[in-house]
Amino acid sequence: MFKVTSYKTIVFDCDGVILNSNKVKTNAFYQAALSYGEQAAQALVDYHVANGGVSRYKKFAYFLHTIAPKHAAGISGQTLEELLDAYATYVLHGLLTCDIAEGIHELRKHTPNSNWLIVSGGDQAELRHIFTERGLTEYFDGSIFGSPDTKDEILEREINNGNIQQPALFLGDSKYDYQAAKNAGLDFVFLTGWTEIDRWEEWCNQYSLVSVKSIRELL
Repeated sequence: MFKVTSYKTIVFDCDGVILNSNKVKTNAFYQAALSYGEQAAQALVDYHVANGGVSRYKKFAYFLHTIAPKHAAGISGQTLEELLDAYATYVLHGLLTCDIAEGIHELRKHTPNSNWLIVSGGDQAELRHIFTERGLTEYFDGSIFGSPDTKDEILEREINNGNIQQPALFLGDSKYDYQAAKNAGLDFVFLTGWTEIDRWEEWCNQYSLVSVKSIRELL
């Protein structure tokens, strides 16, 4: 029987788990890439949705090396740094105003002995700024981590330095979240309410994953 209070460590993804920000970031990728045309921008969105949880750095690098030459041949658009800056500008307002998961405060009270971490594909400095502005930093006593380090790198490092102790649980909303949790030996629960995975029910059934709609349901 799954019981969230039994875990020494709880690792949270951010987008789609703590914040209702998946659509915010999807739109930001589209807007940032528009200098290469609508077709290329939409192709980036498709790639982004199919690779949830992967950092913006890798996605824009893939865009410039693979998507833009195919869908925007001959168009001289923004550089990698310019794309990243544009994306950050579009996404900041959305992250400061989107919904916060209901039940986060109650879950923290119900797991007083658990160490909480954020392990996200979002930019680490940006995440820490957003969480401070939104009054969420205090919940995450194990700290807030993000890109440019990958989730696999963060989990391995924090396990090795003792910040993640077993039994440990990863709460995520993407296929990469599940793979990263599995690679690191963490239990995994899939949050369905804000995910962008198509036909997530089939995927959860395929891997026999525990799923809940939201953090509130963990209570």
